Formats: sequence, structure tokens, C-alpha cells
Amino acid sequence: MNQALWEKSVAFHGHHCPGLAIGVRASLEAMKALKIDFSEDEDVVCVTENDACGVDGVQVILGCSAGKGNLIFRNRGKQAFSFFNRKNGEKIRLVLKELPEMSRDEKESFLLNEADATKIFDFKIPDYDLPEPARIFQSIICEKCGEKTAEPMIRLENGQKLCLDCANPYSRGM
Repeated sequence: MNQALWEKSVAFHGHHCPGLAIGVRASLEAMKALKIDFSEDEDVVCVTENDACGVDGVQVILGCSAGKGNLIFRNRGKQAFSFFNRKNGEKIRLVLKELPEMSRDEKESFLLNEADATKIFDFKIPDYDLPEPARIFQSIICEKCGEKTAEPMIRLENGQKLCLDCANPYSRGM
């Protein structure tokens, strides 16, 4: 474990915990598997299946962020992360395995220091393709609240352009 990267992750996250260790370790394993490094732009994409502590580790280690458009939330409540190398199309999905019973500190240490990553993660291939690069959209004024809204988030309702907050959702329960 690179102690400096761990300390940088802890400083960003605000405390050390096993959850942060999951994201740090997943990122480090993705770096090895895909031969990637910190992403200054969108060369590396992470699709996270959770919104937990580990996501902060991904941001620090790989430079993925929602603002850059290379950190995408596909929340399924799973400790799973899919990583994509936009340069060559390679991809990998790391899914946390059921770990043996241990204390919180033991779990954190195990996640960070276990030499055999296959004891921590199942290494799979994502069953979906690399998301498209981030796009810049025209802003549309919501005709109800008057706030600027990105074009794909506007709904046409009774001839009015409405933001998602002002539009009435329509679902038939399917």
C-alpha cells in the first residue's frame, strides 16, 4: 500500500475507514489491470454502483469526478466499481467479496494490505459499454420556476418547457 496515497485519501474523505479502503484498493487494482493512472481529463471513467465512502477513494486515486464527467453513479447499493480506459476501450468491474468476520481496524488493514486481491474482489467484465464523454448542453429556462436547466432535463408538458422539479412525473407503474 502506498502510504502517501492512503493519507491523501483520508485527508480528502475526513477519516479513515474500511469503506474508504475499498475504493482505494479497487482503484489501485484497476490501475494495475488496465494500466491506467490518475486521469487529468476523461481518459479513465469509473461507474460506481454505490454512493458510499469508497467513492472518495476513487476520486483521489484516479481523478474521477462528477464534475469532469468521468465519475458516474449507477447506484445499485453494491460495493462494485467498473473502470474504463477510454484510450483503448479496456474495462473491468471489481465487486467486493464477502469478507471474513473481523474488527473494523482489521478489515481496513486487510483491504489495504492483503497481497492477493482475488481474496477481496471478484474481477469481472462490465455488461455495459463505456459511457459517452461528457457533453455540454444548451440551457433552457423553465417556464414555471424561471430557472436555467440543461436541455436533457427539460420536459414538455401541456406545451410548456418544465424542469424536472416543476414537471409532473408520469408513470404507469411498469
